[in-house]
Amino acid sequence: MESLIILLFSLAIILLIISFFKQDKVAKLEEDLEQMTITYMQDIYQLKKKVKILEEEFVIQDGPIHTEGAKYKATISPNEREPIHKILKSQVLALYSQGLSLDQIAKQSSLSKEQTLSVIEEHRMRGNEDE
Repeated sequence: MESLIILLFSLAIILLIISFFKQDKVAKLEEDLEQMTITYMQDIYQLKKKVKILEEEFVIQDGPIHTEGAKYKATISPNEREPIHKILKSQVLALYSQGLSLDQIAKQSSLSKEQTLSVIEEHRMRGNEDE
């Protein structure tokens, strides 16, 4: 009986020593996963930068076209229009702060009443954080 206990105890010590020298597969997997995640995050960041640049170029290229734009603008609903540019928003807010009516602001900024109102409401909801 004593020899059995000594044998089991020595076996436990041998297995403990072997476990220290054996490679930890979970740690290797965690390291690989972390490396892969970092790589994907970098790729996503690069793609977002490229999309932002393309969007800016698209907005710049769309700006000066007026001949076909007038026909196209009449055929789409206000909900389907592209976002209003920041310069136009600041013009609307400046006119609004001067006390002009919505009709006058819409006429001067070439926006619809609904778009003008949405710019003013958006500015109010943000709590004037741009100023």
